[in-house]
Amino acid sequence: MKTKTTLSDLGEFGLIEHLTKNIVIKHPETIKGVGDDAAVLEYKNKQIVVTTDLLVEGIHFDLVYTPLKHLGYKAVVVNLSDVYAMNAEPKQITVSIAVSGKMTLEMIEELYSGIHLACEKYNIDMIGGDTTSSVTGLLISITAIGEADKKDIVYRNGAKENDLICVSGDLGAAYMGLLLLEREKQVFNTDPKMQPDFKTHEYILERQLKPEARKDIIKLLRDMKIKPTSMIDISDGLSSELIHICRSSKVGCKIYGERIPIDVETGNMADELNLNATTCALNGGEDYELLFTVPVEYHDMVRGNLNFMVIGHITNEKDGMLLIGSGGHVAELKAQGWNAFLRKE
Repeated sequence: MKTKTTLSDLGEFGLIEHLTKNIVIKHPETIKGVGDDAAVLEYKNKQIVVTTDLLVEGIHFDLVYTPLKHLGYKAVVVNLSDVYAMNAEPKQITVSIAVSGKMTLEMIEELYSGIHLACEKYNIDMIGGDTTSSVTGLLISITAIGEADKKDIVYRNGAKENDLICVSGDLGAAYMGLLLLEREKQVFNTDPKMQPDFKTHEYILERQLKPEARKDIIKLLRDMKIKPTSMIDISDGLSSELIHICRSSKVGCKIYGERIPIDVETGNMADELNLNATTCALNGGEDYELLFTVPVEYHDMVRGNLNFMVIGHITNEKDGMLLIGSGGHVAELKAQGWNAFLRKE
């Protein structure tokens, strides 16, 4: 049996050295990465994009069913997604963790293997961070740094009346994956002899445990010579993110429920759980797809593209934010997605 290494045997500086000793710098903008009091970056004629995300055990993830390698990968991806949503290119990240006494060196290595895998896939330099102890569980804080030409940056506040509303990929799958994992956890807690059967559910599980940032959509739009008027990544649910764009841009919107892209496996899982798949797609969150608006003159170009779907259009602010359901039923769009401070009863 392999011996487990306690973190107290290494100490903080020994742990940092162990986790960073094999880092190779990829970008010329990274003058100094790990190994000094601060990283040093050098950019010329670029605007810098910086974003931070915090993941807390028991709030954002459950280690009962979340593999540490997947968690490390996801922690990076959710930050990169925010950079891509600015139409920028991520280049560096810093990684800070707080770990409890229950974690061994081998567990931290597994977490960092996922972090390094994401850095390799998305061509990112890890340039620093911090480690400390925790009495409540694992905490991961990642800051991502990206760059873009000033003319290329896309904000949330640029949507204009008559713009088309587009979304990449499909929605609701990550939420269905989470509900499946939670259901099987409850079954296991009741009877540990009952092992979960995840056959036919691989897609929704991957969408929850190992999402991807849509770097490909950013490249595709550039190749098509289309600059979105506004953009945001879907982390808290389609409805919440679209409301962010509308409020920031001082516009209204009209979207059609039947146009919201939903994978077959997502729909099947929703049926199994007696849920409405469209409602899950609107409010589930953690899809990390891109929601963006483009001028109506690009209609013919975007309508036939299989990488994203036109789900509606931007309206005048006084017309409100509306969802058109089956049979033409009209409902007000409400932000019912993730709320970090919503008290659970």
